[in-house]
Amino acid sequence: MNKSKEYLKKKLSKEEYNVLIEKGTEVPFSGEYLDNKEKGMYTCKICGNELFSSDTKFDSGTGWPSFSDFTKSSSVKLKDDSAHGMNRVEVICGKCGSHLGHVFDDNSTHGDSGKRYCINSVCLNFRRKNGKFKN
Repeated sequence: MNKSKEYLKKKLSKEEYNVLIEKGTEVPFSGEYLDNKEKGMYTCKICGNELFSSDTKFDSGTGWPSFSDFTKSSSVKLKDDSAHGMNRVEVICGKCGSHLGHVFDDNSTHGDSGKRYCINSVCLNFRRKNGKFKN
């Protein structure tokens, strides 16, 4: 990540900093984009990297925005995560390395990947299909 922690502490809210930098998580069913049905692109809150298309978003019932696949191979990186006594796979931004969420095997997804990318809303910005950002 090219930006200093001091800069990010000023730029991000406490919750955004906790999740993106300190690898926390937002409260389930609280995220801004959980129920978003608009067409467009989800991008990294820190660097603007295109991460997930709305075409791959689905309601997993887990409490976080879920996607069946990422935009392109360089969009995200996957990293083994054994924190909190669990073996999971962390999803990080492929451009700036910020924490986004986790990926799980899930054959019930609407895509062909067999994966469920559970991503924290506070890690994302949303650019509508017309090119305008939601916020």
